[in-house]
Amino acid sequence: MKVALMGQNGAGKSTLFKLITKKIEPTSGEISIDKRLVVAIAHQVIAPADMTLTVEQYFQKWLGNVEHYELNRKLSNVLNVVNLHAPLDKIIKSFSGGQQARLLLASALIQDPDLLLLDEPTNNLDHKGIDHLTSFLMNYQKSVIVISHDAEFLNAFTEGVLYLDSFTKKIEQYAGDYNDVVEQIAVRIEREHRQNAQMERGIQENKDRSNFFAHKGGKMRLVAKKMREKAEKMESEKVAVRREDKTIRPFVIPVQEGLVNEDMKISSFTIMKDHKEITKASRVFLVKGKHLLIKGPNGIGKSTLIESLARGTAQGVVMTPGIRIGYYRQDFSTLDFNDTVYESFTKAVKQASGVIYEQQIRSVAAGFLITSEHIYSKIGTLSEGQKGLVAFAQLVLQKPGLLILDEPTNHINFRHLPRIAEALSVYEGMMILVSHVPEFVSQIHIDEVLDLEK
Repeated sequence: MKVALMGQNGAGKSTLFKLITKKIEPTSGEISIDKRLVVAIAHQVIAPADMTLTVEQYFQKWLGNVEHYELNRKLSNVLNVVNLHAPLDKIIKSFSGGQQARLLLASALIQDPDLLLLDEPTNNLDHKGIDHLTSFLMNYQKSVIVISHDAEFLNAFTEGVLYLDSFTKKIEQYAGDYNDVVEQIAVRIEREHRQNAQMERGIQENKDRSNFFAHKGGKMRLVAKKMREKAEKMESEKVAVRREDKTIRPFVIPVQEGLVNEDMKISSFTIMKDHKEITKASRVFLVKGKHLLIKGPNGIGKSTLIESLARGTAQGVVMTPGIRIGYYRQDFSTLDFNDTVYESFTKAVKQASGVIYEQQIRSVAAGFLITSEHIYSKIGTLSEGQKGLVAFAQLVLQKPGLLILDEPTNHINFRHLPRIAEALSVYEGMMILVSHVPEFVSQIHIDEVLDLEK
């Protein structure tokens, strides 16, 4: 059986996986799992503590003390399944985001699980990686539960959906794929609205008749009382209409003020090919209002290039001094996980203007569904999707002159993506974008494409 686990950012999808794997214990109720069942999970990100391990050391953690020969045999098989070929002594942090996604899947598969849990497995994967993963899951003979916001990916292999309702805190079960679920939910909401509208007419009718008979006096007051009681009963029988997940408000990322004739020139860049660095010449010229898309397969060096651009250490690159850079990293490492959300927002405002307006911060936070419940929470305690929304809110408050985005769709609920695409498309500063999601990119105004593979 292969099912999708869906719900709003922060609804508790990853928490449910932690409960299934017994990483955390429930505070009430219980979870019953057959002790003979082998459960393995491919997490969203590799733990920071594992980043300094070699490939061989990383997988040794999952298998325990097995013979060196046996480990290498299993590693060879599982890396072939995820289509990743790399030296076993290579350090984990030197892999690209897409390659790390394949390592995460391999770390689960090497345990030969009866139940495979996948948490956002398509994040950072290029289209070839997603096609390979989709094909693998279609042919996989054991059970899978997958968290993903990629509807096309889910529809290719899932047979049912478990939906976490963030309002009722209940899990709803549906047959079919994501498109079927959307249709079923829409029909259910329409039916519940229609049922309540019919009840409302009956309630009002009984209230009106009750008021009429109440003024008649005598025995008519008893009739009026029965009418009121009937109206109250009907009121209690109204159904709670299923509420749709909320979508972030439309937003604009303001551009840095006071800059004159800002520009960036990229005359060369470095890529990785066969685990070796190669420098290529280029002629890329960005000015205010121009948007650049950087393309290339996993592992070629896209994230390394844009990180060097953000840090100002890229060779062969010249830009106007004083440009404030807004950098959205795929692993959210530009956020301080020990800060509260509010502290991170005040830092962004100080960077932009130095003047903190409480109302401005709270208004931006609310637009990104960051409620009073979360604004004083430490960023490290938030779900990955909520961290992504915090990162976008930070960019709004920061007012950058150059916007650099590395896989900004990762972990983000699909409902929010059109709003994000719209904001990026109309951004009036210089922008550099890396994304493996063609549908998302197609909604954004792009002036130039730099294909690192060509």
